[in-house]
Amino acid sequence: MTIRVIIVDDQAMVRAGFAALLSAQADIDVVGEAPDGRAGVEIARSTHPDVVLMDVRMPEMDGLAAAREILRPPIGVIHVPKVLMLTTFDVDDYVYEALRAGASGFLLKDAPPADLIGAVRVVAAGEALLAPSVTRRLIADFAAQRPAPRKDPSLRLKGLTPRETEVLELIARGLSNQEIAAGLVVAEQTVKTHIGRVLAKLDLRDRAQAVIFAYESGLVRPGSA
Repeated sequence: MTIRVIIVDDQAMVRAGFAALLSAQADIDVVGEAPDGRAGVEIARSTHPDVVLMDVRMPEMDGLAAAREILRPPIGVIHVPKVLMLTTFDVDDYVYEALRAGASGFLLKDAPPADLIGAVRVVAAGEALLAPSVTRRLIADFAAQRPAPRKDPSLRLKGLTPRETEVLELIARGLSNQEIAAGLVVAEQTVKTHIGRVLAKLDLRDRAQAVIFAYESGLVRPGSA
């Protein structure tokens, strides 16, 4: 199955470089490019990509606003692609907000080419791209600065079993499925089953939203990871 991708970035050379790299892969097809967020939203609606590579800072409409529009479409728009944020720095205020809006993760622009290709495949497969070394710090820092949501998310934790709660906490601390399985001494498939149940019970889209939820519910405290 071919992964359809659009690239939204205000730098023409970045778009061209990413497009050339991704188009060279047999399983990836770049179906559109846009120089700003507003155009990115329009192209996403017309080309129906599987993954949107979205720069954080752009003119006209920044990546955060564009991600929100793409991920929360108006009534009648059925197709909702995955959004992978691109950032120049490893800590960016917009990245946290993008994850809250439903983005599936973020990638540094200076990451090795193989990482970009792998990121597109991971996100297209429905997984979240969260680099533990960066994500733990980023989420913790910004979770501490954000006001609590109007509805107390800690109440929703009561619907989880003790093991599901434990798995959610380990996800928020940046552990991979393999690391969680090793720590709990269970099969990796069992971990995947627990994660699926956690996402379903909490009505979360993916692993990225699970990390956000864990911090906002108080299950994991900023700075404790």
